[in-house]
Amino acid sequence: MGSIADELTSVLGPGKVFHDESALAAYAVDQAPVLDYQLPLAVVFASSVPDVQAAVRTCAAHNVPIVPRGAGTGVSGGAHASEGSVVLSLERMNRILDLNPDDETAVVEPGVVNADLNDAAALHGLMFAPDPASFRTSTIGGNVATNAGGLRCAKYGVTRDSVLALDVVLADGSLIHTGHQTFKGVAGYDLTGLFVGSEGTLGIVVGVTVRLKYLSREVHTIAAFYTDFRQAAAGVLAVGRSRVQPAIMELLDGGSLAQLDEIHGSDLAARGASLLLIQTDGFGAAAEADAVREVLAAGGAVVTTEASAEAEQLVELRRNSRGVEVDDQYRVGEDVAVPRSRLVDYVAALESLAEVHDVKLKVVAHAGDGNLHPTFWVDRVNDQVDADAMRRLNKALDASVTVALDMGGTITGEHGVGQYKLRWLGLEQPEPVRELQHRIKELFDPAGLFNPGKAI
Repeated sequence: MGSIADELTSVLGPGKVFHDESALAAYAVDQAPVLDYQLPLAVVFASSVPDVQAAVRTCAAHNVPIVPRGAGTGVSGGAHASEGSVVLSLERMNRILDLNPDDETAVVEPGVVNADLNDAAALHGLMFAPDPASFRTSTIGGNVATNAGGLRCAKYGVTRDSVLALDVVLADGSLIHTGHQTFKGVAGYDLTGLFVGSEGTLGIVVGVTVRLKYLSREVHTIAAFYTDFRQAAAGVLAVGRSRVQPAIMELLDGGSLAQLDEIHGSDLAARGASLLLIQTDGFGAAAEADAVREVLAAGGAVVTTEASAEAEQLVELRRNSRGVEVDDQYRVGEDVAVPRSRLVDYVAALESLAEVHDVKLKVVAHAGDGNLHPTFWVDRVNDQVDADAMRRLNKALDASVTVALDMGGTITGEHGVGQYKLRWLGLEQPEPVRELQHRIKELFDPAGLFNPGKAI
């Protein structure tokens, strides 16, 4: 009997199945810390829905797990290869099948890159609102799998808020269509919402119908520099109390500003110890921006009115604020969310934890919806770190999650649970809830072959 790679090649044809060492290594992991490194048995590059169906049926016949994958930009290990698995890449399914400017919808294959969809929509004065920091490389299928967020979440919500319908290949290779083409529709259970954020554990998304939003003709950017990070967090609450709805409200601490300066040659750290970056958009953008400036200045910020070029630069710098490095076991970027009213408290707790556990910290946040990305790390010497440093790092990580939950927060705001965050899932969700989710998983995937060991 031949290998699963040979079987898949026989079914799918040449050029779609790879099992050479370089391909297996390249597709073994995403950008998350690796807890259990496994090489896949093969990597399949599907170019059509029938390809996906054939791959699923073939793997099911041999009881081989399947790990769906987009661009691999995830940071929770949702696309890490499982033991004895086949990685199914959807990156070649990258066509925009329909874009209807009157209905304000688009139908896309899962491999369409977020930025490419936005470029196509912009020609009609529209946009796909979710904009994760990796939007230039992340795919719509990946956005759907993790229910990705981004900078514009403050006003436009996360991916689930922009998905109307899905085409999904189930564990037996059959194809279903969920949802509707209309903005409103409440017939039956919301299976579309269930698949969004399921991280490839229930089915493989092969088509996405999304709702597009209006591309703003006017955008105003406000940069507010503070001498203290907690004071900047208080500025977020002050803007909320003014009842102005920014499109973007991002918070960066001094460590993030210094790193951006080092990478990009900017001078942000010289202008303050923390930056609150706010964008208003739409026909009322100017009036909203004036109201925000007044509120922030009253709270002690040095508020600047940025020229258009610098405004765009600041937003781009924020998109790159996690730096160029990839998370590993020595440096972990977290993704917790707390109620906005607890932002100041949580920032104070993070700073205290870094001091108590003697680890380094930098923080960026989608402050408009309370989603923070604290990054803890310890120094390495010749790519090695002593056991005590690793113990301190993990204690800081565990404590940061526990504190967030104690404040009514969540272990993940937009990155998903994947493999890495399973250690904390039980702290947020009690056993009856987790058991119900496992029963749902068993209904959709009785053999447990879709992305095992992830999400739940």
